[in-house]
Amino acid sequence: MLKCSQMFSDSMVLQREKCITVWGTGEDGKLITAAIGDNSAECTVKDGKWRCELSPMKAAADLTLTVSDGTDTLTFKDIAVGEVWFLGGQSNMELEIQNAKDGASYLAELDKDTPIRYYYTPKVASAEAAEEQSKNAVWSRAGSEASKCWSAVGLHFARKLSKELGVVVGLIGCNWGGTSASCWLDRASLENDKRISAYIEEYEETIKGKTLEEQKAEYEGFLEHEKDWLAKAQEYWKDDPDMSWGQLEEKIGVYGWPGPKNEFNPFRPCNMFENMVMRVCPYTIRGFLYYQGESDDHKPDSYYVLLTTLIAKWREVWGDDTLPFIMVQLPMHRYAADPDYKHWCKIRSAQMKAFRTIKNTGIAVILDKGEFNEIHPKDKLPVGERLCLQAEKLVYGMDVDAFGPIFESCVFKDGKAEVKFSNAEKGFEVKGCIKGFEIAGEDGVFHPADVALGGGKAIVASEKVPSPKAVRYNWTNYGEVTVFGKNGLPMAPFSTSDNI
Repeated sequence: MLKCSQMFSDSMVLQREKCITVWGTGEDGKLITAAIGDNSAECTVKDGKWRCELSPMKAAADLTLTVSDGTDTLTFKDIAVGEVWFLGGQSNMELEIQNAKDGASYLAELDKDTPIRYYYTPKVASAEAAEEQSKNAVWSRAGSEASKCWSAVGLHFARKLSKELGVVVGLIGCNWGGTSASCWLDRASLENDKRISAYIEEYEETIKGKTLEEQKAEYEGFLEHEKDWLAKAQEYWKDDPDMSWGQLEEKIGVYGWPGPKNEFNPFRPCNMFENMVMRVCPYTIRGFLYYQGESDDHKPDSYYVLLTTLIAKWREVWGDDTLPFIMVQLPMHRYAADPDYKHWCKIRSAQMKAFRTIKNTGIAVILDKGEFNEIHPKDKLPVGERLCLQAEKLVYGMDVDAFGPIFESCVFKDGKAEVKFSNAEKGFEVKGCIKGFEIAGEDGVFHPADVALGGGKAIVASEKVPSPKAVRYNWTNYGEVTVFGKNGLPMAPFSTSDNI
């Protein structure tokens, strides 16, 4: 029986100006014809699968795609050709517009003619669940009700991009809150690199000697505990809405999310790659937007390897090692009950290093958009718009000011550090007093520093450090952000020291 991938439905958006991949399953030996008007392609079913490529098309709307094997014909209507972006990551990419700042007013402006469409990849724990839930996965047009659960970051990105380019923008939501990047990678990539193989090794240790039946019982037991725990938590919150998570756990026990990592837990390594990413791939896209890193702060020293391996793998499975990959650098964040572990600093540093070292990448610096004691900042408009600026500059060749000041080099002389920045030609904007600069000597102990800004440089010094060897800026999980470019974009955090 002829079938198309779950990615194909009425109202979908196809990528303009690139070969359009259409694929599915069918009866071996059958000749498949896919066509949009005069643009057609043929292929033969082999081993139950087929894949055709239509020629590139210009932006268009109200098109129809037909796929036929000579016996059965599938028809998809209301198709647009425009720009298609993949939205990857965890909860801050997933955060729905209905829960974001000014979400209600934004939703009220949307209707079916808004040039944004969305596909939400089913969140599943197994191949069987992916197959079952794919039946209800369809592209949808924008609307005040239809868009409530769409990514706020994605919507703000798409709104700006569609206005700038004058085309329909399609968004593929493929994200899941609380996920490590290891969930979005294949097993071989993790296993074969000793720098990140701990993700697999630790998982294997947790399931060692346990049958599938035992693992299932273990995970189902957690789900029952979770249901009971959350019900009790709601009762406490009714009486005291400000009760902290720590106080709750003192009263009703440890929550224990996400439960035992085993074959039935969706948060196990590789699950989202196998059952979500590979069900979207190889849908033709312009590039990736990625907002993740919070759930890898327990292994910050290996995050650069994890992230760059993910970039390479996603490009590999799409068959294009130049696909643009634009990431969000983590903002300021710290829970009130936590000390400053400085692990988010390392994640941010790894993200900036990936931007510097991997071609066709962009980075949206949102250091100023974090919230104390809140890991999910609600103001997603600046995030989406800064991602869009990155795309406009990197992908569409537009002359836009997409960066704030970024560390370029440092020279130590005369008891001072002279730090040079790129993207600071127009100068700096300081909100309040300059904060966040620190300087260290041979002993590696950092002290707050005095700073003078000008000419695209910072002169950093401290009387406590007569012979400086290292300097850093906002090397903290959470702190005040005071230095910006004249364009309003924040200076990116940095450190010149390996002793961090």
